[in-house]
Amino acid sequence: MVIKTSRFGLVELKSEDVLTFPEGLLGFQTLKKFVLLDDPNDDIFAWLQSCDEAAIAFPVLEPELFGHKYSVNLNRNDFESLKLQADQTPGYLTIITIPDDATEMTANIKAPIVINMKDRIARQCVLQDNNLAIKEKIFTKLQSRVVQNPQTPIKNQGRQFDMTVKVSETPKAPVDQEL
Repeated sequence: MVIKTSRFGLVELKSEDVLTFPEGLLGFQTLKKFVLLDDPNDDIFAWLQSCDEAAIAFPVLEPELFGHKYSVNLNRNDFESLKLQADQTPGYLTIITIPDDATEMTANIKAPIVINMKDRIARQCVLQDNNLAIKEKIFTKLQSRVVQNPQTPIKNQGRQFDMTVKVSETPKAPVDQEL
């Protein structure tokens, strides 16, 4: 299958690459299908790209990459919605906000994306821990990570990015071109 994106042009993927969000994302409830894209020109972020809306893509990172380790207590509704078994370990991604001043970038660690890796079902879960921030500043933490491992792109230091779809370095047709 081929999807249109405003950032990467046309992207070819397999149906098993798609993450299904039965409830959509917060603020984007009508968008149910996303894919995790790996841009070879970006050493830091993967992109959670909507399969339905070309202009909707969110930069994402695993929270461990900026030093945050979750001790998450998902509720029964979360487990049921994700079709997770008690012995399954979900994957976590955080949506990153990058303002004009990149040193002010933040991660939403209060409402991570939780992924059933086996069934490719995902849900944005609002965690009840009041110590978690919606806008956790991460620039300095990412900078430290680069200094510690200068040869390895940040996004490649994570665990879940083996489920990303590599975007071709040669751009496909622009999104405004007819298919």
